[in-house]
Amino acid sequence: MQQFFFVAAAHFLALLSPGPDFFLVARTSIRAGWRRAANVCLGIAFANGVFILAAFSGITLFRPDSISFIAIQLAGCAYLLYIGQLFIRFAGRNSIAEHNVEVGACMTESADVMSPYRESDMGFLSGILNPKNALFYVSLATLLGGTHTAMSLKVAYGVWMFSIVLLWDLLVAIFIGNRLFLRYFSQMLPWLERISGVILIGLALSVIAVNVIKLS
Repeated sequence: MQQFFFVAAAHFLALLSPGPDFFLVARTSIRAGWRRAANVCLGIAFANGVFILAAFSGITLFRPDSISFIAIQLAGCAYLLYIGQLFIRFAGRNSIAEHNVEVGACMTESADVMSPYRESDMGFLSGILNPKNALFYVSLATLLGGTHTAMSLKVAYGVWMFSIVLLWDLLVAIFIGNRLFLRYFSQMLPWLERISGVILIGLALSVIAVNVIKLS
């Protein structure tokens, strides 16, 4: 259970750092309302679901404790270390304002420009074409596989991650038009990014230590 909370926290904190998916949801919500942005959120969640399914099912292709599996684990650790140090190094520099997410300025555009299907497709493409999503889930999956995690728990991880991605994006869509929310989120963002970086680095280092012990 401790492992579940640790991985779940790392995944959730990683979501808090704005990226392409965040700004697509934000701009759609401001332009057309949160109900239309919900279609984008659904597409993004399904894209993440594809990566989650591929990552966790791919674990079975490798025998735990084999050299190839350990190599994949270490590669995943390297990626998490890289992402973690980026979060810490550039904390607070990814400003929402830089992406022109402005309340009111975009409200003049028609809410009927895109169909719900096209909005969902845009969300799916945004998520599926983001290589960081694939690398992040594969990294987490390989780390979990190395600890002989039960399949039922892996399913729980997958359902949790899919649900949190969808819920977080929906919350962004609903609250992004609130200036008070934007101000508080901007103030909290640097610390959230630092915390996320520390957790990701800690997770990677713990797995590296386990593998070093195995190989020694």
